[in-house]
Amino acid sequence: MLSYFIIFFIVVLDQFSKHLVLTRLVGRGTYPLIDGVFHLTYVENTGAAFSIFTDMQLFLKIVTSIFIIFLFFLLIFHLRREKKFTWKALSLSFVIGGAIGNLIDRFRFQFVVDFFDFRLINFAVFNVADSFIVVGSILLILVLMKDPSDHLF
Repeated sequence: MLSYFIIFFIVVLDQFSKHLVLTRLVGRGTYPLIDGVFHLTYVENTGAAFSIFTDMQLFLKIVTSIFIIFLFFLLIFHLRREKKFTWKALSLSFVIGGAIGNLIDRFRFQFVVDFFDFRLINFAVFNVADSFIVVGSILLILVLMKDPSDHLF
């Protein structure tokens, strides 16, 4: 049950942050929080990570939907097998929540709203959902590396 709450929380947090960006940042360009280091910059990303598959919304919607369904099955299978909340369940919940948040944008706007802009390292502009996807993916890799006998299935 905790996994589903985490997923729901991530989706709500992501959509709320994007609502704030859409209502307060659109038209302002960029808003420096730490000038030259960290800005809030409104970006409409029509692609996936680092703008790959730009303007391929139907493809991205289908692939993301399949990916989310697959991860949900993995999560359900894992929770039934383990009978407790684990680091693997947390990592899958993070990735699922983030993926759902970005998928909602794709269906609502035909793009994903990005706004975190780390200029110090010239990184791609990203959002809350992206952060959870990355953290969840790294956590999943660490969990699987820690115990190689523990696998996704």
